[in-house]
Amino acid sequence: MDNPEKILSWYILSGVDEICGDEPINVLLPPNSVQTNNSSAPKTERPATTLLAQENLAACNNAREICQKAQTLEDLKAMVETFEGCSLKFSANSTVFGHGNPQAEVMIIGEAPGADEDRIGEPFVGRSGHLLDKMLQAVAIRREDCFITNILPWRPPGNRTPTEGEVAVCLPFLQRQIELVKPRVLLLLGGSAANAVLGNADSISGMRGHFIDYTTANGVIIPALASFHPAFLLRSPAQKSKAWSDIMRLQRKLAE
Repeated sequence: MDNPEKILSWYILSGVDEICGDEPINVLLPPNSVQTNNSSAPKTERPATTLLAQENLAACNNAREICQKAQTLEDLKAMVETFEGCSLKFSANSTVFGHGNPQAEVMIIGEAPGADEDRIGEPFVGRSGHLLDKMLQAVAIRREDCFITNILPWRPPGNRTPTEGEVAVCLPFLQRQIELVKPRVLLLLGGSAANAVLGNADSISGMRGHFIDYTTANGVIIPALASFHPAFLLRSPAQKSKAWSDIMRLQRKLAE
């Protein structure tokens, strides 16, 4: 791969948004031609942010501006589908927007689409989604009565963990979904989703088991309940009892 644009594109799709070193190195030059520091050359201050970081910041600001113009979920969905500020869009097959009841009392939020979701274009339709359906049915909550979405509308390549930059760019679209749906309760599945929505770095074990207030941009407070992601429960079935207690806690909250 000797095309600089292709190399940069590969780095972006891999989630790289920072560089190391005070001096850039041209990896395309022969080994003996690699540039070295010249102590006699005038030194300039290192830019505070890299080009990729600057582009990411611009994309975040653009996403926030776009979101505020959306007055309905349909408007917002159309805006997400045409948004090109996140590189994940160019490696994904589908834009996976939120799906379900637009006036739902319960809004369920995961991290990112998986392979099945990317193929079908809807959130939580794979094995994790089937387990989620069973958990909801056990407390008489129908999937079609909920609004289900993810932090990211596009699948990261190979299901890798999203970068902080990718989450930051996509978060305004999720926040606007919450404002438009106006749910009574948020159910946050997995530590990554909970951290992004609540703006903290706490572990899922420390967050689950109790409600934490989420405040929208216009000051509306919504109780949020963090719990284990169904994909984690499929790998660690011994934790299902804790997830069950969380679902029961959700049921009691709705009954208030």
